[in-house]
Amino acid sequence: MRIWFKIFKDNRLLRDAVVTDDGDDTRTHKIFHALERVCYEFDLGKPIWLDATVTEFKRHAKARFSQDNFVEPIDFDFLEIHVIEE
Repeated sequence: MRIWFKIFKDNRLLRDAVVTDDGDDTRTHKIFHALERVCYEFDLGKPIWLDATVTEFKRHAKARFSQDNFVEPIDFDFLEIHVIEE
């Protein structure tokens, strides 16, 4: 599985990373582990999965985490997660 994480501000890509996980974990565990890894790499707090975020991710294999998903203030518009290969 390959997951692409992107940080945007003012419609510009500030930073991105791709996490590859070929382990035997479930899809959900792979996504959570990848999100945790990227948040550590980008020095971010872990975002909260709101119902709207979960619905969007289930529908499109892509979701955006905005300020509503983070406890502390963020200096970008949103963090996007996109499953690019399963």
